[in-house]
Parts: sequence; structure tokens; C-alpha cells
Amino acid sequence: MKAEDINRPVIVAEVTDAFYRYEQALISNDIAVLDELFWHDARTVRLGAGENLYGIDEIRAFRAARPSAGLNRTLHHTVITTFGEDYAVCSTEFTREGSEKIGRQQQTWVRMPGGWRIVAAQVSLMV
Repeated sequence: MKAEDINRPVIVAEVTDAFYRYEQALISNDIAVLDELFWHDARTVRLGAGENLYGIDEIRAFRAARPSAGLNRTLHHTVITTFGEDYAVCSTEFTREGSEKIGRQQQTWVRMPGGWRIVAAQVSLMV
């Protein structure tokens, strides 16, 4: 890959929009948008702070059962890096009011025929 293929401004803007659309859906518990933005495939993986989810069906079941209160958070140190036109990694830290714990989130995004989709995600808390 050539250096000029990394972080092309137009691609970074597209992924940034998708990333913050996901974030808004997450804190507002918009399950339809959360589902839309994950790749609908059995190979999609979401490793959470307290759960390991393999495949879109497990991710959907987790979202449907998750409480919708206390989801607000503040992001810190967000880094979005794109490679070419179809691949990106988004990394961020987050905090929640009333907690001193620092959360970490990393997502792998791929451009699919329907738009940018998360194909792998990881969420953890620093102890």
C-alpha cells in the first residue's frame, strides 16, 4: 500500500460519519441503526467487556436484551485510520459519568455494497 492511500480525506470523512452515526445510535439505543451498521454475517465478531459474540445473530440478541439506560458516554483519543478506499480501523477511549473506569473500543470497518459496516469490534474496560 502506498502512503498516499492511507487517510485519504474523503474516505476519512465517510468513515468518521459512519463512526459517529454508530455512536449516536449506541447512546440512544437505536437498535435498528446499530444492526444496520454491523455486517450481517456469521463471521462478524464483537468481543465485549463482559461477553463474546460470534455472528450477527448473537450480536442482535445482545442488543435486544441490553438495558437502554445509562448509555451516555464521552469519547476521548479517537483515532480513525483508513487504508485505501474500503478498509478502516476506529479506536477510542470512553468514560461514563459516575465511573472512574476507562473504556476502550476498537472497530474494523469495511465498505460493503450497502455502505460502511463493522466486521469486528472489541470493547474493554481498563482495571
